[in-house]
Amino acid sequence: MTEIRPRRSVLAMPGSNPRLLEKARTLPTDVVMIDLEDGAAPESRAATREAVARAVSEGGFGSREVLVRINSLDTPYGEADLAAIAPAGPDAIVVPKVTGADALVAVGSRLRRLGAPDRTRTWAMIESPMAILHLAEIASSARDVDTRLACLMVGPNDLAKASRLRLGVPGRPALMPWLMSVIAAARAYEIDAIDGIYNDFRDADGFAAECTQGRDCGFDGKMLIHPDQIAPANAAFGPSADEVAWAQRILAAFAAPENRTRGVIGLEGKMVERLHAADAARTVALADAIAARTA
Repeated sequence: MTEIRPRRSVLAMPGSNPRLLEKARTLPTDVVMIDLEDGAAPESRAATREAVARAVSEGGFGSREVLVRINSLDTPYGEADLAAIAPAGPDAIVVPKVTGADALVAVGSRLRRLGAPDRTRTWAMIESPMAILHLAEIASSARDVDTRLACLMVGPNDLAKASRLRLGVPGRPALMPWLMSVIAAARAYEIDAIDGIYNDFRDADGFAAECTQGRDCGFDGKMLIHPDQIAPANAAFGPSADEVAWAQRILAAFAAPENRTRGVIGLEGKMVERLHAADAARTVALADAIAARTA
């Protein structure tokens, strides 16, 4: 099994606010995403990217993954963002408005040339109908080591704007086909998938319901816009105590001498297959990774 990194909560923070970046070092989010795309005014972009590069280099984020979302390379700011951030060694570069594999290849090649450490990955933002049409191509680029692709992340606001669909409808019926297409592409190429933001951060019940829906769909976590959303996201996208206990019983049952060669067994009145054992192993590994992060 490949290394599992908890990505239940991905908190977006504007790169232009040093106070919030300092606060991010203490919050119980799994991932901090520092934003240079929407998080800096044009006149302050140079100072902001320098401050973000310095914050990333200084560290102090503990076990949290640290991501930086750059501007697209086809904007006047993307190349400068990447040149400043890559040597600082974030855990990942978030590439906005990806519509095909070319953008990821371009970023990956620049990361190597700019001296980014090998551990620095890329995450692709899925924000347009063109990205939806090219999901298989985008996700399959994870098999090209130069792209460093580790995750797909949905951008619902941009998707809604580009397609003219309405957000805010409970259950997100208009988005669901596209959300499940993102899941299918991510799972086909063994990378993670992060659900998009919930705009009304004051609506705790609506946010909790959308987290549950996202987890049931198969997402690994959710992008957040406010610290108050961290705890509900962590709870929804992490395994419950009952789920961990059941997973442990499945693993113990298949490990018993009489079951080691069996493909299907009965356990507590349920039929359990080897595929359930693989899921159980991942559940326990995720729980262990979460426990190690909070220890």
